[in-house]
Amino acid sequence: MKYGLTLPNFGQFFDPRVLADLARMAEDAGWDGFFLWDHMLFDGRARPIVDPWIALAAIAENTSRIRIGTLVTPLARRRPWKLARETVSLDHLSGGRFTLGVGLGAPSEVEFGRFGEDPDPIVRGEKLDEALDVLTGLWTGEPFQFQGRHFQVEEVVFEPPPLQSPRIPIWVGGVWPHKRPFRRAARWDGIFPLIRTKEVMFGSPTPRDLGEMMAYVEPHRKTSGPFDVVVGGEIPREDPDQASRMLGAFAEAGTTWWLEGPGDDQDLDYIRALIPQGPPEW
Repeated sequence: MKYGLTLPNFGQFFDPRVLADLARMAEDAGWDGFFLWDHMLFDGRARPIVDPWIALAAIAENTSRIRIGTLVTPLARRRPWKLARETVSLDHLSGGRFTLGVGLGAPSEVEFGRFGEDPDPIVRGEKLDEALDVLTGLWTGEPFQFQGRHFQVEEVVFEPPPLQSPRIPIWVGGVWPHKRPFRRAARWDGIFPLIRTKEVMFGSPTPRDLGEMMAYVEPHRKTSGPFDVVVGGEIPREDPDQASRMLGAFAEAGTTWWLEGPGDDQDLDYIRALIPQGPPEW
């Protein structure tokens, strides 16, 4: 299992220079990944927010080993050809260390509705699927054209292609028990699952939840290539035995990446104290 950090792109984390310094600290401390949220407004309150692509460029320049990316980009609100340029540029700038996380995005009324875009989840899902086809088609560096309901591309060649082969990895975010995002994830390279219960709208899954999710995903996969299962949470570092049991249960359930971070409380001091501790080794 690999270990990474996931940070908001707003509040105390809005400065790309701060994020680049944190990423360098994480690399030096032995972490494997450093991922940013991708929000335009988040909850609609006035707060400083950084463009994740600008921040990731600074992070790429300030690191040499750690994997970087977004978790997650609401692809329906981005023009896929513009994103194709941005992601390939980051892939080259980072030396092939970029992963693209995608999803519907939330809260939809803020992130979409306030800008006159359709917040309907069915429409956003259609745009997400079409945009992924456009994005990966443009990444090939070969002649590509596309005619969809939401996006149209006349024959064009985008160069250069990504450094990574066969392409930049794509992780798909989804909230269980909704099934469509998990069928979507089965087409690509990984799943970043959350879970909805009576108590929480977006919570972290348990190992048992992961077992149910993967039992659903596996029959829908069309390839036998690597498939990442990315889980965010917090481990009890003060109790190594409990932490070891917890991480062992997640690893047994198929988790390939464990991500830690400050959540949306924007606690910069927390993350500055967490990073030097390094990834869990129990």
